Amino acid sequence: MQDVLVVNAGSTSLKLHLVDPREASTRLKSLDAVDPAGLDAVAHRVVHGGDAFLEPAVIDAAVLTAIAGLEPLAPLHNTPALKAIDDAMGRLPDVPHVAVFDTLYHASMPAEAREYAVPRRWREEWGVRRYGFHGLSVAWSAERAAALLGRTAGDLRLVVCHLGGGCSVTAVAGGRSCDTTMGFSPLEGVPMATRSGSVDPAIPAYLVREHGMDVAGVERALTTESGLLGLGGSTDMRELAAAAEGGSEGARLAIDVFCHRVGGAIGSMAVSAGGLDAVVFTGGIGEGSAMVRRRVSERLGVLGVEIDGGLNDAVTEDEDVATAESRARVLVVASREELIAARAARAAVGG
Repeated sequence: MQDVLVVNAGSTSLKLHLVDPREASTRLKSLDAVDPAGLDAVAHRVVHGGDAFLEPAVIDAAVLTAIAGLEPLAPLHNTPALKAIDDAMGRLPDVPHVAVFDTLYHASMPAEAREYAVPRRWREEWGVRRYGFHGLSVAWSAERAAALLGRTAGDLRLVVCHLGGGCSVTAVAGGRSCDTTMGFSPLEGVPMATRSGSVDPAIPAYLVREHGMDVAGVERALTTESGLLGLGGSTDMRELAAAAEGGSEGARLAIDVFCHRVGGAIGSMAVSAGGLDAVVFTGGIGEGSAMVRRRVSERLGVLGVEIDGGLNDAVTEDEDVATAESRARVLVVASREELIAARAARAAVGG
């Protein structure tokens, strides 16, 4: 076996990793640094696979067309993914390229978590249902949680909080996704950097009918002008924390709303998981903001969660930061989506 180049085009970043057969990962800055003779495959994280993809797919013209057809459901994600695929295939034309979809991990969700209470035609003919996202991150977090706790993944009831530019909270039980906050698109759920998260579905109709907005304008506002940016004026949790300390009411509100909604989502997901053995924080905010972990965990006393302030402030690697007395553990896990993507790509090309 040789290396796999992993291209991860997210809503706020482009990450390149070279993963060797032992799963040692090196962060790259440029595709020009890659020797195609040393590659088994190029793995591309694609956020939305819809119903078209039930497994990773070796990329050809038909796969590209299908991914493009899903752009309206994830414009912040599938659009940059397609651009990255085009660029990588142009630079590395003789290496197989594989699309690995975030939605695949959530294919195990039961019908009661998957379906919306909407007309049958919407569900059966138009594919209106809950798909879930951040699957690669959740899969890695569940694997690492089992290792950190010295237990098998199938025995754990976890709630994984991927908090970054995009945010989701997922229930994992028996090693499988059983519910998650993101749904038909990556707009649903808790507030994010620029995305609103869930709002009353009557709001878009009200804005169109009473205030003259068009559908595109409402969608743009909810996707790129809302969330932390809309509430506090910044997408950076560090900037918001500093501004809140300096007396900014908007920044304080953004943090309060964010932590309130994430805490509520954890409670809901714990019910879906049938209990709670551990909360896992991952993603840029989940890993990087001790303040957010503390503020969210303080809301979870009813679930037996008690965070150790000293451990939480000092964490530098994957670690349990709960107190010894906490009935549920609190884990901080560095997101390693590239390892899950590389495994999937190797399997797809027979490696």
